[in-house]
Amino acid sequence: MKRVVLGVSASIAAYKAAQLVSDLVKEGVDVHVIMTKHSTEFITPLTMQILSGNPVHIDIMTEPSVERINHIFLAQNSDLLLIAPTTANMIGKIANGIADDMLSTVCMATPTTIPRLFAPAMNTKMYEQPVTQDNMAKMTRYGYEEIKPISELLACGDVGIGAMAPVSEIVAKVMEELSKKTV
Repeated sequence: MKRVVLGVSASIAAYKAAQLVSDLVKEGVDVHVIMTKHSTEFITPLTMQILSGNPVHIDIMTEPSVERINHIFLAQNSDLLLIAPTTANMIGKIANGIADDMLSTVCMATPTTIPRLFAPAMNTKMYEQPVTQDNMAKMTRYGYEEIKPISELLACGDVGIGAMAPVSEIVAKVMEELSKKTV
């Protein structure tokens, strides 16, 4: 069974991560969810735990098992890393090597030999900011692949680019990448 680590950062699109987990599990994927502290304000860890069938990781200082160090175990025992939704803040952290929470630390510890995908979700102005574009270009240089956001009505009421890609598109990309990986 292929293992995917799904990072959920604090965007209103976090609610879509529940469908993402459900759809990946239906595809036979073992999903391990990492949530940023603030993403738990949008969707509960319990929802993700029930849908994934695995404990949800939030706090890097909480180790449920003394046999392993969670951020290293998750990073080194996954077939693919997916961050969806990915906020401008998380993009900035990853692009600049900031590892100050569970998700960003797992990103830093994930081998460059596995697929690493991110699905941005934010307001159009945030997405189009030169610093955000520069940070995404850095992530691409470091081997991450962007699943491009779409243009539609955003939570703030604006219409424009920044809505997270459709869950079906993200699932299709994950399954495509997993099918390339030999065990």
